[in-house]
Amino acid sequence: MQLIPPSSIYLDDQPLEEPPEPRTLSRVLLLEHLRRLKAAGSIREVRRGVADLKAQVDDRASDLHADRASEAGVSFTQDYLDAELDQIAAAYTVERARYYVDRFVRAITEVRTGAVNDINLNRWKEYEDIYTDSLWLVSRRDGSGAHSAGYWGNFIPQIPHQMMRRYTRPGDWVLDPFAGSGTTLIEARRLGRNCLGVELQEPVAARASALVEAEPNPHGVVGEIVARDSLSTDFRALLERHGQRAAQLAILHPPYYDIIKFSDDARDLSNAGSIAAFLQMIGRLVDGIAPVLESGRYLVLVIGDKYAKREWVPLGFQTMNEVIERGFSLKSIVVKNFEDTTAKRSQKELWKYRALAGGFYVFKHEYIFVFRKR
Repeated sequence: MQLIPPSSIYLDDQPLEEPPEPRTLSRVLLLEHLRRLKAAGSIREVRRGVADLKAQVDDRASDLHADRASEAGVSFTQDYLDAELDQIAAAYTVERARYYVDRFVRAITEVRTGAVNDINLNRWKEYEDIYTDSLWLVSRRDGSGAHSAGYWGNFIPQIPHQMMRRYTRPGDWVLDPFAGSGTTLIEARRLGRNCLGVELQEPVAARASALVEAEPNPHGVVGEIVARDSLSTDFRALLERHGQRAAQLAILHPPYYDIIKFSDDARDLSNAGSIAAFLQMIGRLVDGIAPVLESGRYLVLVIGDKYAKREWVPLGFQTMNEVIERGFSLKSIVVKNFEDTTAKRSQKELWKYRALAGGFYVFKHEYIFVFRKR
């Protein structure tokens, strides 16, 4: 199954058909309908009541409809509303129908969120855009708004989008020590999260800052990129400049060792003298971020493997161990397929030949490791 979230449904930077407008209904009248459904004496009466309710939902002139801006209204996606009502009507017993009615009432009247996000678990079926599987098959990157694919080695915006949806609330603070073209900061603006990025190369940081500023900021959040070495950055001081003592999420997308050379700077992880030196640098970075990450919050590491000298180098799992050794617990490993990479886009036949001749498999995936600070 191919998973494509709303932020990735772009072809040639043109959005596909917009999803239908949600249905906004009068909370009082809807609850009254549900009260009558619960009081029904037979399953036949329940089904008649559901049919009548659905007819009023479909009738835009019905008193059941409310203005979207009204505090007296409650909004649903059409699919979610249909699914809830159909489940009530499909019940085989009145008791089961009443159970489904009660659950729907809770979805209307109560908000139940977890400790690290604003996902309403009483309406969990509505979050079709949030991934929960560990295999992501994403056909292409989101090229909308200020996002740019011009920086070689940047990751797709869908990754920070998903991570911030799952592991932050609006207004939370996110750290990105490898800001690159500002992908994480652009998504943070869209989602109403504050984000501080660090980028080693000053020209790259300047271009990224311009891209971030070009993205609308309807939530009035902070999106700042500083040009410095993330391994020597005082992240607490960076946060304190904005009156903060801690961050709620860190997203790390470092160079994959020396696969892409980003600069000639010796501090650049892509210039590490060996894999051991690279891993040591990753460990130093985690040591710098861990003290300012709130306990119980999350660190995300995005990285791929390397193939060199006829040997597969499990760079992903090696860096994973560096984080675990620093007291983080591993919550998930996501494998993301990247089908249309710059390096292999025009050489698919050549890579197939190389794989057949060399006895290896062409890897198209990278890892998203999700860690929780104990």
